[in-house]
Amino acid sequence: MAAAPSQRDEARSSSGSSTSSSVSEEAEWLDADQDGDDDDDQEALAVISLVDDRVFPDATSMLAYCRDEHGLDFVGVRDRLALDFHGTVKLINFIRQRVHEGIAVSGADITAADLDDDGYLKPVLDDDALILCLDDLPEPAGTAAAADAPHGDGVDGLLQKNAELQAQLEQLAKQFSSYRLAVQQTLDQRWEDAPAGTESKGKEAAKPAGEDAGVVAKDESEYYFESYAHNDIHEVMLKDAVRTDAYRDFIYQNKHLFAGKVVLDIGCGTGILSMFCARAGAKQVIAVDKSEIIDKARENIYSNGLGNVITTLKGRIEEVVLPVASVDIIVSEWMGYCLLYEAMLPSVIWARDRYLAADGLLVPSHASIWMAPVADASYVADNISFWRDVYGFDMAPMQRGIFADARPDVLPAAAVCDASDTARRAFRVLDLHTTTVADLVFAAPWHTTLNAATAPADVDGFLVWFDMFFAQSRHVPPDMIGPATTALDWVADPAKRDAGLVAFTTGPFGAPTHWRQGLLLLDDRNKKKLAKVDAAQKHIGGVIEYVTPDGHARGVNIKVSFGPDGKDDKQDQTWLLH
Repeated sequence: MAAAPSQRDEARSSSGSSTSSSVSEEAEWLDADQDGDDDDDQEALAVISLVDDRVFPDATSMLAYCRDEHGLDFVGVRDRLALDFHGTVKLINFIRQRVHEGIAVSGADITAADLDDDGYLKPVLDDDALILCLDDLPEPAGTAAAADAPHGDGVDGLLQKNAELQAQLEQLAKQFSSYRLAVQQTLDQRWEDAPAGTESKGKEAAKPAGEDAGVVAKDESEYYFESYAHNDIHEVMLKDAVRTDAYRDFIYQNKHLFAGKVVLDIGCGTGILSMFCARAGAKQVIAVDKSEIIDKARENIYSNGLGNVITTLKGRIEEVVLPVASVDIIVSEWMGYCLLYEAMLPSVIWARDRYLAADGLLVPSHASIWMAPVADASYVADNISFWRDVYGFDMAPMQRGIFADARPDVLPAAAVCDASDTARRAFRVLDLHTTTVADLVFAAPWHTTLNAATAPADVDGFLVWFDMFFAQSRHVPPDMIGPATTALDWVADPAKRDAGLVAFTTGPFGAPTHWRQGLLLLDDRNKKKLAKVDAAQKHIGGVIEYVTPDGHARGVNIKVSFGPDGKDDKQDQTWLLH
């Protein structure tokens, strides 16, 4: 049973039915020319310049511009190297890759050896219209001469010329078909060779229970990336002012950290964080996203005049090839419910170890996870007891499994029932510069003291939330961020604010965010066990575990043991966050 629907989940469900195709996202562009009416496709054709971001209505005018304004004679290079169809495709992608890397391209310097790498068969630019209209280009001199040679007089000559043109057309069709197959094989190989530890399973994805034998299941991560392809989810995140303001404020208040630096934005979405970094003075920003939203991010970036600073790459960070060997800063909004749901942090850790300079900075830099007991009789009445009297009908079956899932929801601060004079402590603190993937599956002790008005029998469950910290350096004093440090401590400290330090909480004591909190409601069995604990017993504790569930690598199972602090008679319950 899925977790209670969130705004992120709602955005997914509203349009998810249109994204259930089993065709891999990387291959969809190959069939774009088959969708819709030919006339509509022709009208929508936009050919992007080989040397900058200008757009032309056809390949001929674009190439004339490159030749006349920038001295790049594409057709001349093609003829000089006697390139066939595949070679011409490689030439296009070679030039585009060089331009992406900021390397000047001179047609006279390009050699056949530069195009030996079959990797240049994979388009650098998605839906590259230039590749799709190669047959519109002038024919090589030899071919044109042959076509213009005398064919005799009258009908026989016309028939001969027509047959030759038909043969050329068929050859082009075969070449294009071969090119499509070569690209698809390359993409399939990339799936199979994905680095160990990534979520990619490609054609080897495990088959969910109940599916017919022989039907290959789609990699669950594909659905994850598809869910971020639509506007709704990004609107929800952008309108979360707590989230977006924190990134903006840290970047703009610390422009000295970003000026002249190379920044990597992982999971760039609409490109908002990349554009913040570019506006803050970054020398180069590399924005990476596997989702189709990368196409809109690219448009956002160009329309805001930042295309000369920000490079967009489509794909998983583990699979794309960055145009640089290392980066100075990694910025990413990777957090999920209860912090670790969605399992995007392992990708950030991978990129940190692969690309971040020795003294580089992660933004944000630290995270902490918190838990407190809650008592909220009105919430239980509205969401649990409700089913026992629905317009006079008992719908008890609707309660079946209702306690099995973690519920993303916002509870009032008054529902938290630990003692106000008790120092609440985070059960997990992550320094993102040193955290490993192994650290994300753990068991940690916790304890608290109930307030004077609350007895163990009154506890309805537990509330989990996280705090995020944005430090200016990877070298943070131990007393600056620790188990007793809350994001609200930072927010309330004028010295930290004036110094450009930023933090935010997703907990019940701050403004609500789209992450909400994770509500873990106790089932009837455990409620009854707690009711037997002496009402005077205020100190309770146990162990909280985060475990990755079998068959759902992006989910989290949260297991909590609880009971009188210092005693062995603990009970436990597991909640699923899927």
